[in-house]
Amino acid sequence: MQHAQYLLFSSVGCHLCEQAYAICLEQIPTDSLRVVDILDDDDKDPEESGSLYSKYGLAIPVLMRSDNKTELYWPFDGLSLQEFLS
Repeated sequence: MQHAQYLLFSSVGCHLCEQAYAICLEQIPTDSLRVVDILDDDDKDPEESGSLYSKYGLAIPVLMRSDNKTELYWPFDGLSLQEFLS
């Protein structure tokens, strides 16, 4: 059985994103977690509606399940992450 994949929307130099990543690594296998820099949205202007930056710029870090597109917004801890994963 294949397990869910998770995207951690982040940005370089974001200390909260580093904290979220550390929490995620405690419960999500590394092959199931992908960090996505919201500024690396190649096809879109960062200010364009629909870009990752315009969607998550003020909210990062945000963890998304790829199977059902649900999102967990910061702040979260190990317990809230465990509930999100189940």
